Parts: sequence; C-alpha cells; structure tokens
Amino acid sequence: MHFTETMEDIVRAFEIAGVLILAVGSLWAIASTAPVLRRGDVPAAYQRARQQMGHAILLGLEVLIIADIVRTITVEPTLESAGILALIVLVRTFLSFSLEIELEGVVPWQRWKQKVKDEA
Repeated sequence: MHFTETMEDIVRAFEIAGVLILAVGSLWAIASTAPVLRRGDVPAAYQRARQQMGHAILLGLEVLIIADIVRTITVEPTLESAGILALIVLVRTFLSFSLEIELEGVVPWQRWKQKVKDEA
C-alpha cells in the first residue's frame, strides 16, 4: 500500500468518525431528554437536548476539520486545495464559534466573568 492510499484511508476514517459523532451524538441528545420529559419539564428537556446536540455538533466538526487538514497536507498538497481547506476551516470555525456562544451564552474570552457571576 502506498503512502497516499494509506493517508486516504486515514482521512476516510476521520470522516466516518466525524459523521458517527454527529449521528450518535444527536440521537443520544434526543434520547437523554426522556427522563426529563417523564418529569413533565418540557423546557428543561428542550434545553438539555439543545445543549447536548450542540456539543455533538462541535465535536463532529472538529473531527471533520482534522480530516480536511490531513487530506490537504498529505493527499492533495496543492495551492488550490490549501485555499479550499482555508475556506472550509473558516466556515467550520465560524460555526463552532457560533455554537459555543449559543451553548455557553457568552463569548469565550468573557467566560471567566460568567463563572465568577455563577459562583456568586
């Protein structure tokens, strides 16, 4: 097996892992709301599902970014593929950043203030 083929297999494995994280994480997020729904707390169930779904999406995106980076560095090291990677990473980073703000309710550099406020 040649180096390129091995790297393509590794990239494929990362892509499969990313998709599985998205799928299983989403199903887990929905399933984990059942105990909360049985208590009749619909708003808390929604919040829990949303938080867990967001975390699954963040992790899945990170793994998919790894696949894109490995592909660009090892399989297709061209200027065009590097530009496409930059665009993909930019979009996924924006999505990750937006999701993190949505989940945490505060921008990352203000998180310490939120922790202090929550502890008070």
